[in-house]
Amino acid sequence: MEKRREKPKSTFDLKRFLSETNAGATMAEYDENSVIFTQGEPADAIFHVHKGKVKLSVVSKQGKEAVIAIPGSGDFFGEGCLAGQPVRMSTAIAMSVCTVMRLNKADVVRVLHEEPVFSEAFVAHLLSRNIRIEEDLIDQLFNSSEKRLARVLLLLANFGKDDTTLTVIPKISQDTLAGIIGTTRSRVSFFMNRFRKLGLIEYNGGLKVHSSLLNIVLKD
Repeated sequence: MEKRREKPKSTFDLKRFLSETNAGATMAEYDENSVIFTQGEPADAIFHVHKGKVKLSVVSKQGKEAVIAIPGSGDFFGEGCLAGQPVRMSTAIAMSVCTVMRLNKADVVRVLHEEPVFSEAFVAHLLSRNIRIEEDLIDQLFNSSEKRLARVLLLLANFGKDDTTLTVIPKISQDTLAGIIGTTRSRVSFFMNRFRKLGLIEYNGGLKVHSSLLNIVLKD
């Protein structure tokens, strides 16, 4: 009986692939508030965050802005081009000093077909983001502005994410927070002051978020 041939083990190194620059992949550092791409630009690449956080926002024809996601270290963004989006549906802006890799669409498609290690990591990213989108929708439908703000601050601090909780989160304006949770800046200011008085957050050279802020999210 002929023995089944074992497939050769892949030598693909995911970390190396996401750190090496070549003709199809470039690394760039963006200062705070620098634009990475804008809504309506041709979509021909995806991006991977090495350091920092990026704000993705959409502006309506009436000029109203909504923040739809904040990718952080280890996250991909701009992958809509892989699903056939010809132009960017959002604008990407660095929220702090960021290091971001740009990967050409054609190269990503090739690696997705050829390297199971990359495919698994990319699918895991998409599933994780899909769960986050569902949680955001539930948050908007059922929770108060106060709870939504507390949840966003905890997410920005990476609370509960692989033991990478941040002591001080990147600088973020109250206007941006209002855009994320769907309320007014004055409401955000009111709740931020309340959180500070309760000792749940601190302003000391930056915004420090304490794990006790979770009590607001869990409150009935």
